[in-house]
Amino acid sequence: VQTPLITASDCEGAGEMFRVTTLDLDDVSSLPMAKGEDGKETGGVDYTQDFFSKPSFLTVSGQLGGETHACALGDIYTFGPTFRAENSQTTRHLAEFNMVEPEMAFADLTSAMENVEAMLKSTVGHVLGNCRDDLEFFAKFYDKGLIEKLEKVVQKPFARVSYREAIAYLQEEIAKDPSKWQFPEVEFGTDLATEHERWLAETKFESAVFVYNYPKQIKAFYMRDNDEDGGETVNAMDLLVPGVGELVGGSQREERLDVLEKKMKELDLDPEDYWWYLDLRRFGSVPHSGYGLGFERLVCYVCGIENIREAIAFPRYPGNAEF
Repeated sequence: VQTPLITASDCEGAGEMFRVTTLDLDDVSSLPMAKGEDGKETGGVDYTQDFFSKPSFLTVSGQLGGETHACALGDIYTFGPTFRAENSQTTRHLAEFNMVEPEMAFADLTSAMENVEAMLKSTVGHVLGNCRDDLEFFAKFYDKGLIEKLEKVVQKPFARVSYREAIAYLQEEIAKDPSKWQFPEVEFGTDLATEHERWLAETKFESAVFVYNYPKQIKAFYMRDNDEDGGETVNAMDLLVPGVGELVGGSQREERLDVLEKKMKELDLDPEDYWWYLDLRRFGSVPHSGYGLGFERLVCYVCGIENIREAIAFPRYPGNAEF
């Protein structure tokens, strides 16, 4: 299915979005200024005078729209461009990239993880069976152990570990020699860095590994709170793979209206911007889950390429929008 590229909603709640406007930014004096009830200017722009009559942005994910389709049609997926205004110059990030985003009705987090594993095993297996010459080329110039690595993906079950367990493993390893780590401070609530993710996948488990049940404060508002720990963690998972780190991120969605409204209030998200999303819960919902797979990261992984800018024809990143 197709979901909108232009949106008024911030799916991740992170605020790192590209604004869409037809207002003349070259002539600042012409911008319509917002006014308060007293008629005085508030210092902000009056976006009711803009093309869409409200602040609008390029989407960071098709997920919220995908949930709408899933609640009507069952299992769906969207595959399209997404945009992140993240000032990141790493080898893993792009400002414009493509995401495969399945959304499944009547599915919990375990179902989502099973779907991710089956999809990746099928995809990688197809490449191994049909693109051998290409893989041998990439193995020669990029990653000598590439084919063996991919065969392990198909043959070996993915490991699964809770976030709490992952943190304990990392703390134990880092304590041996903190100087080897760029980010040695790891505790419950830490957003795992690439070096942490890669150690778990490459050294600890030597395979693809799901890390699940993340702390609520480092994940998006739409992820379902875990009842077992009073909502300290959410039903979320990341798939970490050797050589890349995070390849897939997903969760069971919060289908309980009262819990979702409370979380949005805590994050200062305007319910008016999400009225349609809340209506999915207000007028009857079902347990549902989904995930996002960055297509260019998958290309990097399958081809043994280290820099994601080499996995897309026209890379967009801070300071670069050529062609």
